[in-house]
This record gives sequence, structure tokens and C-alpha cells, in this order.
Amino acid sequence: MTTTRVAAVDCGTNSIRLLVADVTRPAGDGGPAVLVDVERRMEVVRLGEGVDRTGAFAPAALRRTLAATQRYAEVVRHHGAERVRFVATSASRDARNADELVSGVRRLLGVDPEVITGAEEARLSFLGATTGLPGGAAGDPHLVVDLGGGSTELVLGRADTGEVEAATSMDVGCVRLTERHLRSDPPTAAEVAAARGDVARALDAAAELVPLERAARLVGVAGTVTTVTAHALGLARYDPERLHGAVLPVDAVLAACAELTAMTRAQRAALGPMHPGRVDVIGAGALVWAEVVARVAAASGTADVVASEHDILDGTALLLARERP
Repeated sequence: MTTTRVAAVDCGTNSIRLLVADVTRPAGDGGPAVLVDVERRMEVVRLGEGVDRTGAFAPAALRRTLAATQRYAEVVRHHGAERVRFVATSASRDARNADELVSGVRRLLGVDPEVITGAEEARLSFLGATTGLPGGAAGDPHLVVDLGGGSTELVLGRADTGEVEAATSMDVGCVRLTERHLRSDPPTAAEVAAARGDVARALDAAAELVPLERAARLVGVAGTVTTVTAHALGLARYDPERLHGAVLPVDAVLAACAELTAMTRAQRAALGPMHPGRVDVIGAGALVWAEVVARVAAASGTADVVASEHDILDGTALLLARERP
């Protein structure tokens, strides 16, 4: 049995997150790896602000992101992580000045950030979401949906083996759709309809690549999903322990999504579980999640939705521990 301390950073369109963890691997094929958190952090830096429109990172967004990276570097050094990986997702795939992010991260953290493909993002999200999920591999195959700021990944696979059978990345997310369509407070019916149209078209294409009808268990990850779940459960504050593995009926998820999309910014800000950096984009995120849940439920007949606090960060940490020194 070996234990490795690793640090994973996930830099998305809306937030940048850090996980420092100890990963214990049984000798030989003695079972799955066990991941124990040392420290988790999340900051909303909105790196992807304006990227959908301009094709480049805004200077202020880069400054926010690199300032957070510097703080994370101090945490990584404090905890003595043996291996570090920095992954950048949707916005960094789209930005023509991504080299500025690369050079800044290299200087601050000592590693080159990896602008991963949608397929790699899907694989890491599936691994993280299904490892240690209550209920284990029950209900295979799992469909894991990672709903981010700029993109949404759909991954069908087996939790018992970690094998991904099909995956795709859709260019719809809470930041992208907010900037494209949801400009009023609250959003108008026409704005909501336009956003729904984008998601519906993306799902039409996704369904050609990922057989949604085969999903026996639907698992949602990332901040939009867990915030919707917290709202559906009526939580007074954000509680990761209550949220991880929470199972809700499809109708309850759709109702919570509809409420969040229709709220004013002030109403969303007043909700106890709402992170301040998510207030202005949760309406679009909830809209995306509702469309995905409704489409999967109609195709597969699944009646429930599972929320997971574990995602691409956990998958990155687990893979880091498998690498040879």
C-alpha cells in the first residue's frame, strides 16, 4: 500500500479550484484507490468573461486568475504535495491568448498548465464523479454530466471498471449562455427561449454520439448542479456532506431549475446556499441542467438524479497518484 500527496488545480470558465489530497493505492490489484482530502479551495475568477464574444482572455480576468493561482501555489508548498497538475478547460480551449495563462502558471506554480480536450475533461470528470459515490457501481451504466461555465460534458461509462463508453462536450454552459442570451433581470421569456434553443440543438448533436437511452443512473457534477440540488433540498446553507450523493426525483430537479431561472438577481443572492460568484450565472446554469435532465429522463426512463461533489479535480488527483515517480 502506498500513499501519495498530490495537488490538482482545475481552471474553468467561471471558477478555479484546488484539491490537495492523499491518495492511497492498495498493492497489486487489491481494490480501488482511496482519496482523502487535505484541503479544497474554490474561487470565482470568471476567466472566460467575454471569451465567447472576443475570442481572448480579458486582462482583468487573467489578473484575477493568476492572483488565485499564486495563492494556491502557497497552499501547495505548505502541504508538501509531491505531484502537481494544472488543467484548464473550456475557455482556455477557445482563447487565442492562452499562452499568457500558460506562462503565468508556469512561473507561479512550476508546472505547465494543460489545456485539455473535451474528451480528456470527460474522462477525468467521470473518474472523479464515480469513485466513492454512494451506491458504487449500482445502476451501471452511469451518465455523468459536468456542467461548467463554457461547456457541458456528457460521459457514459461503467463505474465498476471506470471504462468510458461514449463522451462528448457541448459548447453550452452557465457563463456562455448568460452572456449570449440572459441579459435582463429577471430573464425575459424570449431570452429563455433563445437559450433553451441553444441547449436543445447541442443535445440533438450530443445524442448522436452518446446513447442517452442507455443511462441507468444520471449523475450531475459541478457548482450549478450542487447549487440546484441545495435549492431543491431547501438547505439554509451550502453543505457538501448533505449534497454529495443526494438523490432527487426528476420533477423536483426541474422545479428547482425553473425557480432559479425565473428569479431576479436579488432573489438569488438572498439564498443561503448561493455562492456570491454564482449569483449572476446560476439562472443559465439551471436552464442547461433542466434541459439535460428532461432529455435524459425522456430517453432512458430514469426517475432520479444524483448529485456528486466529486468531479474533474478528484479524477485528476487519482490519475496523478497512478503516475510513476
